[in-house]
Amino acid sequence: MVYLASQPPGQYVLARSMAADLAIPRPYLAKLLNRLVQAGMVYSVRGRLGGFRLARPASQIGLLEIVMQVEGVEMKQDCLLGLKKCSDETACAMHKRWRPIKEQLFRILEEHSLAKLAQAINSGRGSLGALSLATLVPR
Repeated sequence: MVYLASQPPGQYVLARSMAADLAIPRPYLAKLLNRLVQAGMVYSVRGRLGGFRLARPASQIGLLEIVMQVEGVEMKQDCLLGLKKCSDETACAMHKRWRPIKEQLFRILEEHSLAKLAQAINSGRGSLGALSLATLVPR
């Protein structure tokens, strides 16, 4: 998504170009793009001049929305240790330590849009290879 957001507005990018530039296997990228198209975040066009582009401005696509679409809503409830039942009532050994970290992560993702990451890439303050949440947190 950051790759698409860092492209000129309205420009389509071929999946094979994205896969090569990002060193991602094409079948894996195709699955991700399909999910994002179904969610209305990415627009695709077949054909010689086709490809993929953002369906909405990057400023209108939240990072949490992307993560939830790719990882699934279950990730908000998932246990760090992989236990099926883990809550305040039936806590795993890491629950009390992991919960505030997880809540902070979701707050950070919720507060930022895709545009913020794309701006970091386009301004030279970051690269797609070194992209991290560190670009979101002011120093």
